[in-house]
Order: sequence, then C-alpha cells, then structure tokens
Amino acid sequence: MTLVSKILPWLQIALSVILIVSILLQQSGAGLGGALGGNDSGTTYHTKRGLEKFLFYLAIITAILFAASALIAVIK
Repeated sequence: MTLVSKILPWLQIALSVILIVSILLQQSGAGLGGALGGNDSGTTYHTKRGLEKFLFYLAIITAILFAASALIAVIK
C-alpha cells in the first residue's frame, strides 16, 4: 500500500469532523419568522467579524480540501 492510501482515510475523517464542527458553530442569521416570510428585525445585513468570520472561512477551506481528498480517493 502506498503512503497516500494509508493516510487518506484518516485525513478525510479529520476534515469531515472539522467541517461539521465549523458549520455547527456558525450563528444562524435567519430566524423562524424570516423563514416563514415574517418581518424579523434581525434580517439586516451585517459584516462577519472575529470568530464568525474565522469559522466561515474555515468551513469553506475545509470543504474544498475535503472535496479534493475525495477526488484523489476516486482517482487513486
């Protein structure tokens, strides 16, 4: 077995856990009232700052790395 085939499953497990945690820790901007068409006062646009911005970028980067590792697993 090559080194890639030994490491790849563990890498995918770690990336999936990081992706799940980073998505679950993000705050939801839309409440139930906004989802049902109500006029919720919290539906205004706001800039991501601090931890919220870090988790957002972490989720994007982790998703890209996970997709790339899945593609490598299919090709290999």
